[in-house]
Amino acid sequence: MLSAQLQTYLAEIKISATELQQKQLVGFVEMLAKWNKAYNLTSVRDPEQMLIRHIMDSLAVSPYLDGQRFIDVGTGPGLPGIPLAIMNPEKQFVLLDSLGKRIRFQKQVQFELKINNITSVESRVEAYQPDDKFDGVLSRAFASIQDMLSWCHHLPTEKGIYYALKGQLNEQELQQMPAGFSLVETIVLHVPKLDEQRHLLKIAKQ
Repeated sequence: MLSAQLQTYLAEIKISATELQQKQLVGFVEMLAKWNKAYNLTSVRDPEQMLIRHIMDSLAVSPYLDGQRFIDVGTGPGLPGIPLAIMNPEKQFVLLDSLGKRIRFQKQVQFELKINNITSVESRVEAYQPDDKFDGVLSRAFASIQDMLSWCHHLPTEKGIYYALKGQLNEQELQQMPAGFSLVETIVLHVPKLDEQRHLLKIAKQ
């Protein structure tokens, strides 16, 4: 059932996935639904809704990623990082979260689904000081763009891009962007079966 829905949704947003990638994406939803009963990893309970609100919501960003090394800050159970890693096996993803139960879940997903391009790190973002900076800093966890840029300022390379996954756009929030940053692009995302607005903001250091 989930596999058939996934195929329909992928076709709708014109993303092609191998049989293995489709199996991994469905496997991720099944593991999330199973673990969620005990660990409360997401407020979405229904696997079909997880497919829309977590998997497709994450994958809508995939065509816009530039570079090789990405970090997903405040990733929770691995969103959008794990679906993006599955669809982009040639790119590397660090999944950063401060809660141990979420990191344990991610590591189990990595082990069971054999996803070789993710690294899970249990840390608060301000305490995480990586040796290598990132081409892209992804997050859908931050309440505001200001918070994302101030907490994550030390993570991207000189030419690195911040990818802020947002719902409805707040013009006031955009106007209050901190000095030294510029909005490169605003992308309207289409997520199958989702009536709510979704946007991707690409932000760069000036």
